[in-house]
Amino acid sequence: MSKLYARYSALKKKEPDFVYLFKVGIFYIALEDDAIKLSECLKLNLGKLNEHIAKAGFPVSKLDHYIRLLQLLNIPFKIADDTYGVVDNYGDYLNNEQLKETVEQVLDLDFNNITFKESFEILFGIQKSLQKIYKKGEC
Repeated sequence: MSKLYARYSALKKKEPDFVYLFKVGIFYIALEDDAIKLSECLKLNLGKLNEHIAKAGFPVSKLDHYIRLLQLLNIPFKIADDTYGVVDNYGDYLNNEQLKETVEQVLDLDFNNITFKESFEILFGIQKSLQKIYKKGEC
């Protein structure tokens, strides 16, 4: 049995009414009954984690979209992310993901090979990103 499936089983045993989404690389995936439910309700492709375990998922970049759909359909769900544990406050979680992307953009800068104009444009873009993050989350 995989670690992911063991974690899924433990979470479902504690709170069986929730659909659990696991962050795996650049995807969020659901397993077994959760995968089947999401496949039917959200029209996600149903695949297999291995020959015995069903899975369905979507790209990390579409998390906002799928959270809204799950909420509209009144499907109780939780996100299981190794970085944050099991997430209950999705607004903070989404803002944190966006903040991580902004920080990564800064870390990728090569200050030795950038013009003043380019640095100003990048800084302006980062400011806009941060404004969106903090206005969205009402921080």
